[in-house]
Amino acid sequence: MIKNSELAALLPDYLREQRWYGSSDRTLADVRIVDTEVWKADFPGLAWVLAEATFVDAPPATYQVFVGLRPHGSTQDFLRGKDNSVLGELRTPIGRALAYDALIDPELTLDVARRLATEETFTSVRPLNVEQSNTSIVFDERLILKVFRRVYEGSNPDVEVTRKLHDVGFENITAPVVEWQRHGFDLAVLRVYLVGSTAGLAMARLSLRDIFQRRRAPSTVGGDFGPEARRLGEITARMHLAMAEAFGLFESDPAGWSAAMAAHLDRIDATDIDRDAVLAQYRRLAELDDAGPAMRIHGDYHLDQTLRTDDGWYVLDFEGEPARPLDERTAPSSPLRDVAGMMRSFQYAARLTLAERGEHDEVELLEWAEQWEQHVVRTFLAGYRETPGIDALLPPKEEALWTVLRAFELDKAVYEVGYERAHRPTWVDIPLSAVNRLIEIRA
Repeated sequence: MIKNSELAALLPDYLREQRWYGSSDRTLADVRIVDTEVWKADFPGLAWVLAEATFVDAPPATYQVFVGLRPHGSTQDFLRGKDNSVLGELRTPIGRALAYDALIDPELTLDVARRLATEETFTSVRPLNVEQSNTSIVFDERLILKVFRRVYEGSNPDVEVTRKLHDVGFENITAPVVEWQRHGFDLAVLRVYLVGSTAGLAMARLSLRDIFQRRRAPSTVGGDFGPEARRLGEITARMHLAMAEAFGLFESDPAGWSAAMAAHLDRIDATDIDRDAVLAQYRRLAELDDAGPAMRIHGDYHLDQTLRTDDGWYVLDFEGEPARPLDERTAPSSPLRDVAGMMRSFQYAARLTLAERGEHDEVELLEWAEQWEQHVVRTFLAGYRETPGIDALLPPKEEALWTVLRAFELDKAVYEVGYERAHRPTWVDIPLSAVNRLIEIRA
């Protein structure tokens, strides 16, 4: 239907424009098509493509692209405002065609879903218009398809972990319905959609807006997030207990964790970080005799990875931090790394909600934001640590527990500094303030 060489020529510019590309800091050398399959030969055409990008200064990356084809000059409504989703023009046996991302086309998206889940019936489609490293689409308000864009050989952590948690009876996840693999890659997964759910970050920010409006202590306003933070802590602990059951426990490696943190610090552009003070905190971790067991963890745990429904909290997206290598994301670590990630998320919620109000009363409102953060961190940790059985997964000594937690919180803040500087420079002060606070703490 289309020549691979002509399609490959359009892919470099297209890939660089995508939120899920994840390689904007690398020099792209070439893109070649590894595999392709035509799913619809007539207009509107549909082809599945697996493409490998090679870089001058980094290992290659493999991407999954669904290519839609409509007659040249097409002006469908779904194309409006979606210039970055258009690949360009191609010659085909049925005429000149406009090539574009098929997953913005409702008709072709339904065709994709019906092909991947032959036993399901689909009638309506709604894309989730949020920035993310994959593409998620809701069907009939009951199922959600997650299409992995950058793919890796072997199991995708999100697919593997969700499946195993489901198998051991952990119900606070979106249950898998269909998984799609090909050529050793996990390519997509269809799951139950949680109707009427609210993202954890949205709930937290609603609480903060209430505090800023009423100018009262966090625990005294109607929108107090403390009880929800406690419940979220309990679900987090139950998730870790289920992951320990599903994957087992491993010997911890505090010296190795510390070395990895130091290596990551060396990789980022952070001239405004006191590197010696950061490394001093990492050394405290390395010197521990007993940091508790290691285990598989979520790896990128924050409020936007959670949903609140009438039935309680649910946890999403077990892929880990997208900027870290896959082997690092799946390596056993301390469950306190996830705890630290959620703690960092609370600060982001507070500072972003504060920023949306502008500079008016900023000093006074900053005090309320900090009070809210401290309040929800305390209640979250209380819910987590009071969950029966969780002590078996944590360092046995209180001092060691706080040393591990602070080191992972600092490592996460350092990671955020590098990420924000590369992607959202105006946000970099948020993690920088956390780094400066954490390096002042002495175990």
